[in-house]
Amino acid sequence: MIIGLVTAVAASACYGTGSVLQAVGSRRSAREEAAKGASGATTEHGGPSLSSTAKAAVTWEFIVGTVLDLIGFGLGALAARLLPLFLSQTIISANLVITAVLSIKLLGIRLKQLEWASIGVLCSALVLLAVSAGPEGGHHASMAFHWGLLLVTTVLLVGGGLLVRRMGSKGAIVAGLLSGLGFGALGVGVRILNGIDPFDLAKLLSDPALYAILVGGIGGMYVHTVALQIGSVNGATAALVVGETVLPGAIGVLWLGDSSKSGLGWLGVVGFLLAVVSAVGVAYFGQDTHGSPGEAAADQPELAKH
Repeated sequence: MIIGLVTAVAASACYGTGSVLQAVGSRRSAREEAAKGASGATTEHGGPSLSSTAKAAVTWEFIVGTVLDLIGFGLGALAARLLPLFLSQTIISANLVITAVLSIKLLGIRLKQLEWASIGVLCSALVLLAVSAGPEGGHHASMAFHWGLLLVTTVLLVGGGLLVRRMGSKGAIVAGLLSGLGFGALGVGVRILNGIDPFDLAKLLSDPALYAILVGGIGGMYVHTVALQIGSVNGATAALVVGETVLPGAIGVLWLGDSSKSGLGWLGVVGFLLAVVSAVGVAYFGQDTHGSPGEAAADQPELAKH
């Protein structure tokens, strides 16, 4: 349990730092595109074009952030095998706190009192979850469940990605939520993946859960990049928290045997609900004050020097 908790916290730190660095890269790219008057930087609906997203992804800040995300992925995968999903995913989702604090320094964002209050509630919720968490459930699920995970993950991220592009600048929260669902599917896939213990390469490569992990990770990263391009980094990350926490937590309890300590189930429910509500609070209270990436970039000339 202790190793799992430490691993989840480390994954959270990597993800939180990575998100802010990716936001810095996205905003710098948007500012440079605007300065050049580049055509095709946005779609007809006001969202970022595929080319602008690709350019954001090759800035050095974004690359470093992506490396941290990959490290976080490895640590998070280990945590998902060692802890109940409702605990591991919620701790990892606490990267929202790190994102919020670092965004003050690197993006010049000022958090409102209600945002700080929501972050404080989230931290308290994590303590309640850690106290109430019991032993993790099993790693086995039917093959139909494995195929279902791959199908649902693919439909959500492909269909949702197209929807976000049509929504344009109004799609940041939806994109954040979709990225969270992708990363949540990744966590579930890691938990049920065949061929890990004992290691069997043939079983591993033939397991649909492996490809659900790839679709969830790559697709989640893509829509998260779009969210960072068109909206608040804290709002997008908070929406990600909801998607990354709720669905995997429910799946772990309903199908994989995750449970709380005897007599503390109510505490786990309270902590889980508080974590989700507080994350929504950060997204809601911050979405109208943080501005768009382009606006923020214009107000942060010092970022151009980095």
